[in-house]
Amino acid sequence: MTGSILTALKAGYSVENAIRESEKEMAFLYGKHSEICTELQKVVNGLDNRIPVERLLLSFADRSRVEEIREFAEVFAIAKRSGGNMTEILQRTITLIQSRMDVEKEISVMLSSRRIEQLIMDAVPFVIILYIRLTSPGFFDILYHNTTGALIMTICLVLYGAAVWLSEKIMDIKV
Repeated sequence: MTGSILTALKAGYSVENAIRESEKEMAFLYGKHSEICTELQKVVNGLDNRIPVERLLLSFADRSRVEEIREFAEVFAIAKRSGGNMTEILQRTITLIQSRMDVEKEISVMLSSRRIEQLIMDAVPFVIILYIRLTSPGFFDILYHNTTGALIMTICLVLYGAAVWLSEKIMDIKV
């Protein structure tokens, strides 16, 4: 959406007409009944009713609850009020938002591989115990059929649970 607005502004459209063109382009790309087109149609309807575009974009940002849309709407409102070079300001803003989204996506990809590794590491002790029980029946009898062994294995289980919890906390990274 922001890219099509910027392209229309570079082509010489006014801000209001750039948003109208963006709505047409989004309808072509995603279909007329998509969520983005529904929201842009609300903005276009507001423009037809002479509501200021800044207020419409901020309202759109509030409805969407997407941080990047909110940032774009705020920068747009400031650029519109300040009377600066709207195209250049929006270009820089879009570039910054896009680069931040790319970094977030890259971090997410790296974390997903680490999460898979974590799941494997969480399962390994249970797989080893299952393997030993199947291949050597009675091997663990000394650990589970007396008080000392049961206490030691309970402590090990608690420590293992703490390790799993700690690994979950480490992997819980907010981007």
